[in-house]
Amino acid sequence: MMSRIVYVNGKFVPEEEARVSVFDRGFMFADGVYEVSSVLRGKLIENEGHMTRLRRSLSELSMQSPGTDDEIEAIQNRLITLNKLDEGLVYLQVTRGAADRDFIYPGENVKPTLVLFTQAKNVIDNPIAETGITVKTVADIRWARRDIKTVGLLAPCMAKMEAKAAGFSDAWMVEDGYVTEGSSNNAYIVTKEGTIVTRQVGNAILNGITRRAVLALAEKHNYKVEERLFTVEECYDAAEAFVTSATMFVQGVVKIDGAKLGDGKPGKITQQLRELYIEMALAEVS
Repeated sequence: MMSRIVYVNGKFVPEEEARVSVFDRGFMFADGVYEVSSVLRGKLIENEGHMTRLRRSLSELSMQSPGTDDEIEAIQNRLITLNKLDEGLVYLQVTRGAADRDFIYPGENVKPTLVLFTQAKNVIDNPIAETGITVKTVADIRWARRDIKTVGLLAPCMAKMEAKAAGFSDAWMVEDGYVTEGSSNNAYIVTKEGTIVTRQVGNAILNGITRRAVLALAEKHNYKVEERLFTVEECYDAAEAFVTSATMFVQGVVKIDGAKLGDGKPGKITQQLRELYIEMALAEVS
């Protein structure tokens, strides 16, 4: 199997040769941020939104940028070409760089670390889109700044593993009785009246790039949308549920804890939103 070419601090190298320092603050403190951009037909999808969010994450953590948007996008596109990626994802990670261990941020003389790599993935013809996923609700034990897309992902990993151990596909995290988001996605329910409900933007959730696009499409096509808190009990009583992310687009949820939703298949509104998003994404690369 051919190895991928990855990018590490100015160099395109085979993945087996990729190295970062043991003193990198991403390794020692999870002092870093990341983004994931979808690729269709060899082209990036909604990348401007990902770059804007990257800038915000860096700013919130007072972290230097490793390059301009154009410079970073050029690296992304070069990786797509080198790895002959037609459909999948480009991961981008920035850390504060390598310095002797100290809780205090190092000075500006320490350059940030920049790492990128690709993953091939069927994001459109994903068989799970037909069957849907199941989710288990778990306690949200993450920190208070979930609006920053940091590499500190141990709590979501633990949530997903708890769900997997119980026989579910994924986890929805819950705080004070209200759903925040999925382990790596934004969470939605559709009421029996046809209203799409998702948690409002704030420090408690990540404002997903796919989330924003899907909500805009929903409103454009005259779906009623409510951005508000919603309870676990509302989830059990929902007509449909779904998640959105750059890795799954729009993905139906067919069971939450012990409650089966609808006929146990992704709902009509979920399927329509998925089709609309894919149509928009394909138009972007045509």
